[in-house]
Amino acid sequence: MVSTTLSHDAPVGIFDSGVGGLSVLRHIQAQLPHEHLLYVADSGYAPYGDKPESLVIARVLAIADFLIAQGAKAIVVACNTATVAAVRVLRETHPGMPVVGVEPGLKPAAALTRSGKVGVLATARTLQGAKFLLLRDQIHRETGVDFLLQPCVGLVDQIELGELDSSAMMATLDRFIAPLLAQEADTLVLGCTHYPLVRGAIERLLVGMGRGDVALVDTGDAVARQLTRLLVAGGLARAVGTEGLSAGLTGYTTASAAALTAAFRSLLGIDPPVYAVDIAEPQAPSASTCN
Repeated sequence: MVSTTLSHDAPVGIFDSGVGGLSVLRHIQAQLPHEHLLYVADSGYAPYGDKPESLVIARVLAIADFLIAQGAKAIVVACNTATVAAVRVLRETHPGMPVVGVEPGLKPAAALTRSGKVGVLATARTLQGAKFLLLRDQIHRETGVDFLLQPCVGLVDQIELGELDSSAMMATLDRFIAPLLAQEADTLVLGCTHYPLVRGAIERLLVGMGRGDVALVDTGDAVARQLTRLLVAGGLARAVGTEGLSAGLTGYTTASAAALTAAFRSLLGIDPPVYAVDIAEPQAPSASTCN
């Protein structure tokens, strides 16, 4: 259970299957520069997109327990796949904890498109999620916009390896994006928090195709705004200059601390302390356990 005495000076916990959530973290830092932050990269289990839903749920609950043990006052599920699979269970498990998930930006994309065709780049699990499909159908009925779904198998793995601007990355992006453009998509939804990390490569690819007019939708900014609303509504926002202490950021990873440190430096230009941790799912007690 979550403590009923959450402190405004407590940190916000943010997690993803790997480094993709850093694209959300940078929006949160920009909008809430005075908040203490914890970031967990579950890179030991990445990617989530090809894992059974039961495992993703178990990982989400285990990481939430870890963040709560570190004193987190709110949790941001900075992963589309984890949001689809487990955010409802997370909220039910910790009803007193403010929780923000991420969803592909279908609504803003529908407002931007001129052709009425929107390409959605995401993991297969996100695109198969019941909540996502209901949202797609609802917005299609309201706007008439067609959403072209493109599962991007292997893209998260390449990003986790740091291949942000390699020839292999450009070839992968071309394989996923070209068919959407051929179907007259003029707006692309970056439906995984990893994908904004290769936004520059996507923009260069589009320019090279003569399609620099294609709009890209990233929901990281909306996630930060929703977190702000929840903290303010719950009286949990940390005031600027609280107790004379500057905001802190601490990173944790279930894989290599050196790899996450390198990601912080290369992607965000910062160098927070990073620790490798073992976050195991809780095991059911054995019937033969003795006291």
